[in-house]
Amino acid sequence: MSGLPSTMRAAVLVAPGRFELRSVPVPRPGPDEVLIRVRRCGLCGTDIHIFKGHYSADRLPLIPGHEFAGEVAALGEGVRSLKLGQTVTADINIGCGACFYCRKNEVLNCPDMAQVGIHVDGGLAEYVRVPASHVVPVPANTPVELAALAEPVSCIVRAVKKSGLRLGESVLILGSGPIGNLHLQLARRAGAAPIIVSEPNPGRAAWARESGADIVVTDPALLRQAVLDATGGRGADLVIESVGLTALYEQAFELVRPGGRVLAFGLAEPSARAHYLPFQVVLKELGLIGSVAGMGDDMHEAMTLIAHDRVRLGNFIETVYPLARIAEAMEAFINDRSINKVQIAL
Repeated sequence: MSGLPSTMRAAVLVAPGRFELRSVPVPRPGPDEVLIRVRRCGLCGTDIHIFKGHYSADRLPLIPGHEFAGEVAALGEGVRSLKLGQTVTADINIGCGACFYCRKNEVLNCPDMAQVGIHVDGGLAEYVRVPASHVVPVPANTPVELAALAEPVSCIVRAVKKSGLRLGESVLILGSGPIGNLHLQLARRAGAAPIIVSEPNPGRAAWARESGADIVVTDPALLRQAVLDATGGRGADLVIESVGLTALYEQAFELVRPGGRVLAFGLAEPSARAHYLPFQVVLKELGLIGSVAGMGDDMHEAMTLIAHDRVRLGNFIETVYPLARIAEAMEAFINDRSINKVQIAL
């Protein structure tokens, strides 16, 4: 297409633990596809799993990156709803569009599902190609660095829906990293009370307090009593595991009230096994809900929340690296616990 360069810079994960900055062909959009000029792309926990070879290792070499935003750079044949230069992000979950799961907006269970930046090339490059149907317009005056956070916010939007969280219900959040903090913020927006956060990291514990947690517990030995004291001795209505540790999943079943629910959100190692007592699950009528990613309307709703300042995202855009320093950025994200989020500027 005229006006587009023939090559672009891209961070290619060529093997677990090894990025290469390469010049690769710019993808051309086919019918009903859009090419986005990426301006910001975030790193998240899933990217760490991919980087370490725990996930999508069979897809390497791969251009990761699924939290991106930028401008429409080219339109494929048949695309009428978007304009060149329009600021956009995208729903990364691409299914067949026709199967049982796609019809129910459970795209991750589609047998032909592929996620941009996880299974196919993503946003750690100057350009990324996506279906036009998956493009999410960014409202005017919304900065591109905030628009790039629509994907992680959408994950929490979906989790709130699936959890059935109701006004006045108590919530315990195990772990308050970036994802745990978003769980906290949207639980407040949904009317949860009280919200209890367990987070041993002092910086992240302070962040949870600033974000509106009613109770923050930094000593795991004190957590059980704190939960009981805050809930009339019952346990939490909803417990959210947002880290992905077996011990925390087991703890969740110990701290949920009879008749309550556990939301499984943290991505554990593929072979990890947690133990629970089926007798107690049946006797106490406990619920277990899994949720992992936002899709469809979840993305549009997340974008609306961001545009109307319903989530505080300042802490998520403090650490920015250029694409040329992607290996350093990933190393810092993995090892520096003072960093809440990393974005790559392109």
